[in-house]
Amino acid sequence: MTFALFLFLLLVATGAVWAADAAWLRKKRAARAPRAAQPWWVEYSISFFPVILIVFVLRSFLVEPFKIPSGSMIPTLLVGDFILVNKFAYGIRLPIVNKKIVEIGEPKRGDVMVFRYPVDPSLDYIKRVVGLPGDRIEYRNKRLTINGAPVPEAQIDDYLSRERMQYSQRYVENLGGVEHQILVEDQAPAYVVQHFQFPYAENCQYNSSGFACTVPPGHYFMMGDNRDSSSDSRVWGFVPDENIVGKAFFIWLNLSELGRFGSFR
Repeated sequence: MTFALFLFLLLVATGAVWAADAAWLRKKRAARAPRAAQPWWVEYSISFFPVILIVFVLRSFLVEPFKIPSGSMIPTLLVGDFILVNKFAYGIRLPIVNKKIVEIGEPKRGDVMVFRYPVDPSLDYIKRVVGLPGDRIEYRNKRLTINGAPVPEAQIDDYLSRERMQYSQRYVENLGGVEHQILVEDQAPAYVVQHFQFPYAENCQYNSSGFACTVPPGHYFMMGDNRDSSSDSRVWGFVPDENIVGKAFFIWLNLSELGRFGSFR
């Protein structure tokens, strides 16, 4: 059971008790004894219902917190970062079923997006949007090309990983006008070692230099900023629109590095 479903069931249960008490339980108690105390389960339900309602609305339609569990988005996001995700940036969706009911915006290249992992939708993943519907994405010899145009990048000083105590080549990449840093490992192969048989896999061609994919309608191509340490659309395929959760926009805590508070790209 997902946390969203658990929260919804808790909301329904406490709301039903609150409504029942307002409609007839309170009158029934007063008829028996004017000063009769509320049963504990009624008292707790009435107390927690408005709190749960506020949390549910905020989490479902406005912002939701997430914690970064892996290093696939280094150096943009580090393991242990707590981030906030804008739930309405790409449209308002019904909780639980994640069906879009109001169009507001669409993902753009360069956005950092949270989505339900296509292989197991019970898991939330976070990557950067690289390809939009209809785009031709190529990643050959570790150079990214979109619709035949190389994505601009400039090498800067190497990045030292504190976890592995090793250096990686670091570049500033300009993706759709969004500048962000990426990491590339010299020793890692340029090709995709192994990939799944995912929907629309026929849109992709793999070889010793890398791959090329055409993004199908209603889908997005996602990649991690830590290019050689990321399981992403190169491996498990495209992200359908119905799997989108929201746009990541703010780091609000990292217990290991308190100075990371703030926005990111």
